[in-house]
Amino acid sequence: METPFTLLSQIFAVTGPVFIMVLVGMLLRKIDLIDDAFINTASTLTFRATMPTLLFLGIIKADLATALQPRLIGYFCLATLLSFAGAWLWSLRFVAREDRGVYVQGAFRGNCGIVSLALAANQYGAYGLSTGGVMSGLVIVLFNILSTIVLSIYSSSYEANLRTVLRDLAKNPLIISVVAGLLMASLKLSLPPWLMVSGEYLGSLTLPLALVCVGGSLSLEAFRDSGRAAFSSSLLKVLWLPLIFTALAWVLGFEGRELGLLFLFLASPTAAVSYVMARTSGSNARLAANIIALSTLLSVITIMVGLYLLQYWKLI
Repeated sequence: METPFTLLSQIFAVTGPVFIMVLVGMLLRKIDLIDDAFINTASTLTFRATMPTLLFLGIIKADLATALQPRLIGYFCLATLLSFAGAWLWSLRFVAREDRGVYVQGAFRGNCGIVSLALAANQYGAYGLSTGGVMSGLVIVLFNILSTIVLSIYSSSYEANLRTVLRDLAKNPLIISVVAGLLMASLKLSLPPWLMVSGEYLGSLTLPLALVCVGGSLSLEAFRDSGRAAFSSSLLKVLWLPLIFTALAWVLGFEGRELGLLFLFLASPTAAVSYVMARTSGSNARLAANIIALSTLLSVITIMVGLYLLQYWKLI
């Protein structure tokens, strides 16, 4: 029989390596072993090269019937849409108009491609990496469209059009890698062994490098300066919305590793790219930074508690 201590040990084996790497990034930044230039370069390398490679190889090595799960992906996209709508409705009453776009983006846009994917790979191995990779790649389309909509509405200096959004999506390396991987897997094509090994070397850089960059980009000042709006948006992102939609998924019949994967993706902290979009749109970038920092800190607790409860109740 599993004891509470055994469960905690298992959960820390999943979450510990991820959040420790984030902490390492914070420490390296604090002692100036890495700086903004390194973080920007490494983040670009991750986004344009190593993560697309990781996702592509994860998909072509997996059974396509396992990696591509329309019901699971469909539910996650629906939960994202409802989270977006719910956060927006809440902001209409409780958030200043000029901050609503940043608030809503912070509440629904998760760090699925880095934190969730790392946790899924730790928890479920190849299944978590391949299925999580497909989920990450496809939900990016939804994230970008919804973020553009809400930021353009509440920013006086930001104008976006459908053509620009579609162009950016078509050039997104993560989306391209997922589509290419699905196409190659469906055609049952394979790469020569030497190329697979080289790709695995490159892809293996992704998660540790990306997590260090996440930690290095967090600001201790943001923790101290987080106000009511940042705290509210962060709680929606890592507590209330994951609680609601994980419970609903269980009611609808999701269980086991599918339910666990949904929870890990729903409970991820706010994506770091939300700061870039807020700054580009002329919105409150400081609020965006506060939400990222605070949601990342809170997610350490909420993800560990959530995994503990799901495993204690034998739902995953």
